[in-house]
Amino acid sequence: MTPAPPSAGPSAPDSRVASVLRFTTELIAWVAAPWALAPHSVPLAIGSVVLLIGLPTIFQTPGDKPHVVVPVPGAVTVLLVLLQLVAAVVAAWFAWPTVVAIVVSLLAAACAVTEQPRWRWLLSPHAPPAPTS
Repeated sequence: MTPAPPSAGPSAPDSRVASVLRFTTELIAWVAAPWALAPHSVPLAIGSVVLLIGLPTIFQTPGDKPHVVVPVPGAVTVLLVLLQLVAAVVAAWFAWPTVVAIVVSLLAAACAVTEQPRWRWLLSPHAPPAPTS
């Protein structure tokens, strides 16, 4: 891997395991949320996917991702990850059999545990603040 340029500031500690668990949970949220909502409202199901994929794609913390579209403080990134985790778990319980929902719940819990170093960095004063201009 190529090190970040010196002007980029410190980057978030993000292990491979944490990244894989986070991405897997995000994929589950992207599938489970519309699956759970579609029987009630197709537009709401589509909207859930747009929000779950769109918000983290647009709003990012500098130093956490290599390319930032709209810079936000680390707390926003933590809240967006929590949104994904909650969406995956709640939707799985409504959409799928109990055994699958239990597995998704355990996956989300493991993700939350492995995310702790990254979240501490995102919430710390050492993380670069979002630019004001």
